[in-house]
Amino acid sequence: MSSRRSRSRQSGNSRITDDQITDLVSKLQQLIPELRGRRSDKVSASKVLQETCNYIRNLHREVDDLSDRLSELLASSDTDSDQAAIIRSLLM
Repeated sequence: MSSRRSRSRQSGNSRITDDQITDLVSKLQQLIPELRGRRSDKVSASKVLQETCNYIRNLHREVDDLSDRLSELLASSDTDSDQAAIIRSLLM
């Protein structure tokens, strides 16, 4: 165990424990599609965190792409059209 973790335990219970970190990494692993089916004892915490960062970056890209597509769609459609009304209702 690292000395930093040892000191944090000695300084009080306000710090997160190793068991809590393990539990949180396991829960995080279940949220990442690339890691979901793997056994938790076969995936390092480092790998879980790397894949989580990659997954979040990809989600950000998808949101940006969808936002751009939506903007293009709204700009190209007649604001009084049925399609524009449907889009507006979905955004409300």
